[in-house]
Amino acid sequence: MTGETRQTKISGYRAKKKGPPFFEITIGAVLTLWAVLIVFPFFNVIAVSFATEKEYLLAPYMFFPLKPTLENYIKLVNDSRIFIGYRTTLIFLIIGLPYNMGLTMCTAYALSRPSFPGKKFFMYYIVFTMYFSGGIIPLYLWIRDLHLTDTIWSVILPYGVNTFYMLIMRNYIMGLPASIAESARMDGAGELHILARIILPLSKPILATFGLFFAVDRWNEWYTAMIFIKSQKIMPLQLVLRTITISTQAAKTMALGAVGIDTALFSRGLKAAAVIVTMAPIMFAYPFLQRYFVKGIALGAVKS
Repeated sequence: MTGETRQTKISGYRAKKKGPPFFEITIGAVLTLWAVLIVFPFFNVIAVSFATEKEYLLAPYMFFPLKPTLENYIKLVNDSRIFIGYRTTLIFLIIGLPYNMGLTMCTAYALSRPSFPGKKFFMYYIVFTMYFSGGIIPLYLWIRDLHLTDTIWSVILPYGVNTFYMLIMRNYIMGLPASIAESARMDGAGELHILARIILPLSKPILATFGLFFAVDRWNEWYTAMIFIKSQKIMPLQLVLRTITISTQAAKTMALGAVGIDTALFSRGLKAAAVIVTMAPIMFAYPFLQRYFVKGIALGAVKS
């Protein structure tokens, strides 16, 4: 085959490659539609939280309210329980986040060491809890016997180590060069020194990733608090917002039922405002840690 013939075939192949990208256009259109379906509810919640009752009843699915109002946010702020909820949730976050991260990281580091005695037994024992748990009744009896009911410790203490997060942290640590820890050990460094001075600085991506995951878990805490906390003085934010929206909807139902009106309740606006108030702090924190997400998860999931 001559050089000219080869060049002609290559040119023909390139011409075919430059044809109408039907497949790419179809995929792009499907992904664009999917993105709109995902993004629209988010903007709709924001719009409904600023909309008036009349505007919501006329157009419940909106992008922007024509007559924005702060009525729903004013109702939330005027309720003193909202500040109690923020205070309690911040306590959960300030105490619970280091507690979760410390226990999970220490467990991951211990199980990543080849010389750890009984490593396989503890590994299987911990993984077993991912599939089978004791349930809420043994947990309640345990908290009651410890006299921790109706305290913030009933929410903070039970969930120390997240098994799934721990496994990814362990895989990440096992992927670090073993020679670094060995060199420090030969210089007389102990395990705690190696963990604090070597492993933790090298684990910033995974720490940032799961730090935000734990923060979201603590910030959205409501189920365990609903079971163990009865006092209004230490209710977390999620429980407070749930109580406010339920009480408002009940009052609306009674008022509308008295005059025989059968229409959508505008408690949706208060619920939308509650959603925005709840997720705003996490949304502000996310951009600062976003660059660590893909790197942290990918590196932690490479080695099994």
